[in-house]
Amino acid sequence: MSWLRHIYFKLLYFRKPPWDTQVSPPELMEFIAQYAPGRALDLGCGTGTNIITLAQHGWRVTGVDYVGRALRQAKKKAQQAGVTADFQVDDVTKLKKITGVFDLVLDIGCFHSLATNEKRAYTHNLERLTTPGSIYLMYGFFREADGNGPGLREPDLNGLELNFDLINREEGVDRGQRPSVWVTYQRKPADKLD
Repeated sequence: MSWLRHIYFKLLYFRKPPWDTQVSPPELMEFIAQYAPGRALDLGCGTGTNIITLAQHGWRVTGVDYVGRALRQAKKKAQQAGVTADFQVDDVTKLKKITGVFDLVLDIGCFHSLATNEKRAYTHNLERLTTPGSIYLMYGFFREADGNGPGLREPDLNGLELNFDLINREEGVDRGQRPSVWVTYQRKPADKLD
């Protein structure tokens, strides 16, 4: 991520970022209702709303964000909610502090903000931190029609299918009327990996 975008995201946490709704989305709540608790990683967790929701439903949770101010808010919210959560300041393209494997990797609005080369590094980490059967639940908006700016492209999603099976895809529009998508992937069995 460029240093300008990095500063931009850090500055947004001096106020309330537009994406920080303080409410876990119905797609996550539906997932929680369908799957037994396990170990979860939230990439780009911000102020921890979804980490707290997962912890309240029995998940062992780790949240990652590179904005320390957001994580300080997340830790405070988790303490107030009475849940245990691990929060790490880290870059989702590096994830040097994160080890082991996770049953769920959640990403609500992080992957789509990365440049193409950063998406490749992110995907490598996603593969490293999952095991056959792990779920990757991701929300993002699509890139503008002119191809400029942040956002998902179909090749970004297709690239994930090398090691993950697509379970569900729901397209819609975000609050800004941009085309968006929720996708659920499951890590392929070892004998099916490309």
